[in-house]
Amino acid sequence: MSKHAAINRFGRSANPAFTKNFNQFANDLPLSDRMTLDGAVNKTGILLSLCFGGAFIGWNIPQLMFPAMLIGFVLAMITIFRSPAKAGSTAPLYALTQGIFLGGITLFFEAQFPGIAIQALALTFGILATLLVCYKSGLILPTQNFRLMLVSAMGGILLLYLVNFVMSFFGSTLSFLTSNSPMSIGVSILIVGVAALSLVLDFDFIEEGAEKGMPKYMEWYGAFSLMVTLIWLYLEILRLLAKIRSR
Repeated sequence: MSKHAAINRFGRSANPAFTKNFNQFANDLPLSDRMTLDGAVNKTGILLSLCFGGAFIGWNIPQLMFPAMLIGFVLAMITIFRSPAKAGSTAPLYALTQGIFLGGITLFFEAQFPGIAIQALALTFGILATLLVCYKSGLILPTQNFRLMLVSAMGGILLLYLVNFVMSFFGSTLSFLTSNSPMSIGVSILIVGVAALSLVLDFDFIEEGAEKGMPKYMEWYGAFSLMVTLIWLYLEILRLLAKIRSR
């Protein structure tokens, strides 16, 4: 099975924002109405700027952290499952609200481990740049097996988080997820690896979407998905660094 056949069969990305099949939109649209790679890059830059702006607000007003997180979650669900075509409206709001959440939670970690914020930020964008180079150079290709392995890993991670969440209501947690033991650190490294590799699938979706001439709003949708993955990656790196520094 070819790379693109596998993509069409199993979905473009492990990221939930890319689980929909948009091939039906790849029609003979006017050039001005088609998705472009430059457009997606520009939209990503806009969302990152809004996220950083939100983080500044959250850092200074941490009380907004949890309301912003809930609003961002609702916006993400609407964008993914209800109205991808509205991503031009929902994605900027998502980036802003999640930025507020990230600013607040980063302040919490920074108070316990000074310097952790800049470390997590540097690692996140370092990984982003590295994976982009690996993808463009062909060192990492989103093959069928690669995709299936990644989706399976993400499903397992989600299940573990759900179990841990339910157990927290009974005063217990999965120690290999929440402690600072060597095993817990190893699990966190594995999760960071899965989140990082998800970026490759996001890159591939955006590139293929531009090649197929998908509708213009997919630039916002692609940028939104990258933000989802980057936020997840940043949070996992933050947790990993906190575990290491608390030993």
